[in-house]
Amino acid sequence: MKNTRIILPLVLLLAIFGNGQTTGIIPQPLQVVAEEGKYTITPSTIIIADSANKENADYLQELLKVEHQKELKIKRRGGKGIILNHNPQLTQKLGEEGYTLMVDNSSISISAGTTTGVFYGIMSLRQLLGIDNVNKKEKLSIAGISIEDSPRFKWRAFMLDEGRYFKGTEQVKKLLDEMALLKMNVFHWHLTDDQGWRLEIKKYPKLTQLGSTRSNSQIGGWDSEERSNTPHSGYYTQEQVKEIIAYAKERQITIIPEIEMPGHASAAIAAYPWLGTIGELKAVPTVFGKLPDSFNVSDPRVYEFLENVLKEVMELFPSNIIHIGGDEVKFDSWKSSEEIQNYMNKNGLASPADLHVFFTNRISNYLNKNGHRMMGWNEILGENVHEWQDASDMEVKENLAQNTLVHFWKGNLDLVSKAVQDGYEIVNSHHEYSYLDYSFKSIPLEKAYSFDPIPEGLAESFQHKIIGSGCQMWGEWIPEAIDMDRMIFPRIAAYAEVGWTSKTRKDYGVFRSNLDRLLSRWRSQGISLPAKFEKVNFEE
Repeated sequence: MKNTRIILPLVLLLAIFGNGQTTGIIPQPLQVVAEEGKYTITPSTIIIADSANKENADYLQELLKVEHQKELKIKRRGGKGIILNHNPQLTQKLGEEGYTLMVDNSSISISAGTTTGVFYGIMSLRQLLGIDNVNKKEKLSIAGISIEDSPRFKWRAFMLDEGRYFKGTEQVKKLLDEMALLKMNVFHWHLTDDQGWRLEIKKYPKLTQLGSTRSNSQIGGWDSEERSNTPHSGYYTQEQVKEIIAYAKERQITIIPEIEMPGHASAAIAAYPWLGTIGELKAVPTVFGKLPDSFNVSDPRVYEFLENVLKEVMELFPSNIIHIGGDEVKFDSWKSSEEIQNYMNKNGLASPADLHVFFTNRISNYLNKNGHRMMGWNEILGENVHEWQDASDMEVKENLAQNTLVHFWKGNLDLVSKAVQDGYEIVNSHHEYSYLDYSFKSIPLEKAYSFDPIPEGLAESFQHKIIGSGCQMWGEWIPEAIDMDRMIFPRIAAYAEVGWTSKTRKDYGVFRSNLDRLLSRWRSQGISLPAKFEKVNFEE
């Protein structure tokens, strides 16, 4: 009998699929088709993978063993079972990350033009199998289904700030696991800030010997005088970073390191005071916020330092993109420095903002010469996005290097339109929608889900310049993993769907229904959720 093919919204499929199975896939696929029949995974089921998908087959084999106690054998070719197939022709139709997933009476088949696409098909299969049934021995049956899927955006990021509080390898791997399940592909790793330097740099050992430790921490909010009365420290050795990079690569995640400059540099300045403009720091700051000192960008030794640091970063991280921060630079120290004023006059720079762009372009040129691309927060464009900046400091004549990847987080959305019209590519992480340190009152789940990285009214001819979005877990007020989890989950699932799912397929009601399985998974893993999501039937 020929299979009956009916294209339906996922919300209807929830009621159609029998045996307790629902699609429940987040992010919602591009197209789902109900098919007749079902497939049951038994101890005799085999995984059939071509040579290109050996690593994917190993990964799937381990998943089924750990999550469902099914130890399946792997074969290179022939037979029926779970088939992982590399089909380069699908790249033209579904792109580098798209896939197809077919389930019928005889097999489960995942095909894609790349191994990345096959991996994402495995993640959808994983959700179909029931990620809330972890560690339970039970019959694994999947109703007939056909999925064709590809992402809306190529950049789907989660950012973790460890400059404020070090979390460690175990927590980072946990987050990478959840990102992979949700098909997020960029881990933006904020490794340096005023309150801590978290990355070993062999040429400058004091960065971690001194810069990774502070004696105390502000608690209770931005203007609070209250302190934790406990020291905080921690950093990653380069060997630990290599381990995490390999772990991320296995999950199709690229790690983008962020090394802050020229502001948010107090931890580095505390380790090497000659790096600073003011030069008075003797210890890593214990308070959060925008601090007064920045790198002395008129000193050749500072450029030598930054280039040496970036050289080690480039050698360590496989990505060809380095995020240099560039946000919230307070210009008072530059304005009061005779050395910097002379440097500005020598280089024909009329304002501190011009100096900021000039510095940023010099770093960009260094990265470009070494086969890398610079990324930074949108202040690097020289636009005034802060109410505390003096307008006269923001008169900019310098133009930002053209191949810079601009990370938009603050300011009028017209700045995004202007930037793309000027030729820049944008990752949109507008703070009013995507900052995970904001409370659920400020950004409830539905608001997070409603975020559209393409600003309303942006001409279609420029929309391709918006390459994706990110959600940011800033760390000032999350000293422990339990605090972090309660801010990240479940909003990370909403941001995953923002980045992946076609705008025409997004539906908050469907997302809410599909979220139940993820919530169950996170509860079973011991991930702390906000109180209302701890309940099985939560209400917003």
